[in-house]
Amino acid sequence: MKNTALITGASSGIGKELARIHASKGGDLILVARRIELLNSLKEELVQKYKVTVQVIQKDLSVLGSSQAVYDEVTQNGWQVDYLFNNAGFGGKGAFLDRDLEADVEMVRLNVMALLKLTHLFGKDMKARGKGKILQTASTAGFLPGPYQNTYFATKAFVVSHTQGLAHELKGSGVTVTALCPGPVETEFAQVAGFGGSQMFDGAASAYKTALKGYKAMEKGKVICISDFKFTFLIKGLLPFMPSSITAAIIAKMQQS
Repeated sequence: MKNTALITGASSGIGKELARIHASKGGDLILVARRIELLNSLKEELVQKYKVTVQVIQKDLSVLGSSQAVYDEVTQNGWQVDYLFNNAGFGGKGAFLDRDLEADVEMVRLNVMALLKLTHLFGKDMKARGKGKILQTASTAGFLPGPYQNTYFATKAFVVSHTQGLAHELKGSGVTVTALCPGPVETEFAQVAGFGGSQMFDGAASAYKTALKGYKAMEKGKVICISDFKFTFLIKGLLPFMPSSITAAIIAKMQQS
């Protein structure tokens, strides 16, 4: 396998589009997700269209020990991961104290712990080789307080902060790490998180365009990629001058719309 990318959450949305983009450039793939039938369908598409090598691993990364299991399977097969796309994640609507605690714990295990472990495991190998690229799917939520989707926003704040710190630590190593921070995107996220029909997702960006912006930012070694101009203006131009209480009130109203 050559120029191999491992993509988590590859069965749909941004992960699926990242797979298509990487394959279009002639790169091989290791696709990881829970839904094996969707992975196999994507594998067939990419192999036929781009003549690349594609491996699939069915794994629920919210389960303890699953990240290590993925790493072990990859290394035991002798596959070298040159690009790591930590894309798997989900959200959930509702006031924190009213939500099922285990659902939020599972969210933290997937959005934070799986990302942390895979980055450490594959990142060490990349650093030892002096070459590699890591793209973390974060969110503009990582810069904001998140009432009524509190745990999700907090997990993405972790991803943003961890990426920024790690990027500094990796300077000069040949390894780069980038956080893709989109606003609302046309994926399964809204339905899974309980936002079906919400005004919050009106005008959502396409998964393909979002993935492409993230991929290009990764290739350039950018640390933070806010893929929607409106949110770039909000986060960099307005947010520094707004009291956090006002920001939280605006987000709360949007979440409940």
